[in-house]
Amino acid sequence: MNLDIKGLRVLVTAGANGIGLAIARAFAGEGAKVHICDVDIEALKALKTSDPALTQTICDVSDRTAVKALFAEATMTLAGLDVLVNNAGIAGPTAKVEDMNPEDWDRCLEICLTGQFNCARLAVPLLRESKNASIVNISSAAGRLGFAMRTPYAAAKWGVIGFTKSLSIELGPDNIRVNAILPGLVAGDRQRRVLESKAQQRGISFAEMEKTAFSYTSIKDYVTPEQIADQIVFMCSPKGRTISGQAISICGDTQMLG
Repeated sequence: MNLDIKGLRVLVTAGANGIGLAIARAFAGEGAKVHICDVDIEALKALKTSDPALTQTICDVSDRTAVKALFAEATMTLAGLDVLVNNAGIAGPTAKVEDMNPEDWDRCLEICLTGQFNCARLAVPLLRESKNASIVNISSAAGRLGFAMRTPYAAAKWGVIGFTKSLSIELGPDNIRVNAILPGLVAGDRQRRVLESKAQQRGISFAEMEKTAFSYTSIKDYVTPEQIADQIVFMCSPKGRTISGQAISICGDTQMLG
């Protein structure tokens, strides 16, 4: 399928690893011009060799000064902007609310929710100049389901849905599409660490925790970063021109988070 996105100008936050890197590579593979940011300096250095077409900036999306510098560099490199993928996020703490360090709560929301605002507010004026403009915000299955002992992460990801829906209405008259993607259990080190932490909290093995997690899904398999990337690239192509205001789950039909 020809998605007709050659030359599309794309910014992906937290694009040096995992889902973000899969998204960046998927866009680049279709001929888009892609700029990424990340806080992982070593991963960014490695990409200069493995993926030299991906231009890059070191940036923590919770730092508004750093985000301003990111957008200055990205838009100069890309000569504008057509797509913002707000992918940056952290897992946050795994703890009962009364035992949680308030600073861990704050940090999770600063990255997972406020970081998306920090980027979107600078992207919008640029996207108004685009003929094929999109914002994609990465939420989670935790953005529609309760998640015991992961309250800051769930709160942030529910907030992403409200941010997305509201922004889609606000920006619709400008022909800027705004959507959210809600991954489920995603293959990779980050998901493994989350399950290991929950297993430790419950005093069970990783295998038992993994089995419990999949007991709440119809498809007993991990989502791959590439599946998420493929959905996003399609939505941001001209073929997705009327997809906006949606919270799209890619989760194997997850009905509960344990």
